Amino acid sequence: MRRALSVASTASVSGDVPIGAVIYAPDGSELATGVNERELTADPTAHAEVVAIRRAAAQLGSWRLSGCTLVVTLEPCTMCAGAIVLARISAVVFGAWDPKAGAVGSLWDVVRDRRLNHRPEVYAGVLEDECGALIRDFFAEHRDGAPTTPS
Repeated sequence: MRRALSVASTASVSGDVPIGAVIYAPDGSELATGVNERELTADPTAHAEVVAIRRAAAQLGSWRLSGCTLVVTLEPCTMCAGAIVLARISAVVFGAWDPKAGAVGSLWDVVRDRRLNHRPEVYAGVLEDECGALIRDFFAEHRDGAPTTPS
């Protein structure tokens, strides 16, 4: 999770919400990283998890990420939870809960829905305070009118 926090800190340079994702291969090596790139790319699907999943699939040459672990600083939304299931990711580790949009236990629980053909292991609340603080600080700066990019 510390690696995902480090990755997340690079997102705010572009004005994106600082969420970081890391995908680890079955052998534990780092396969891919992603940060939110919605502002940077004007792509509503460019969430950190989706960016990391795309990069990991390209690295492996396969859409199946069986045996891989996704570590992300914020509970995935419904789109990302669906992508996790479709990519066959074996485990999801997340930091802060997202009571407004979370789909891994908060608002919904997409990844553990018995009607789906794949259900990853879930480890929630890892370094929750640190992950939550990163997002709270980002939004506090935006509410205060502070610049979001260096001048």
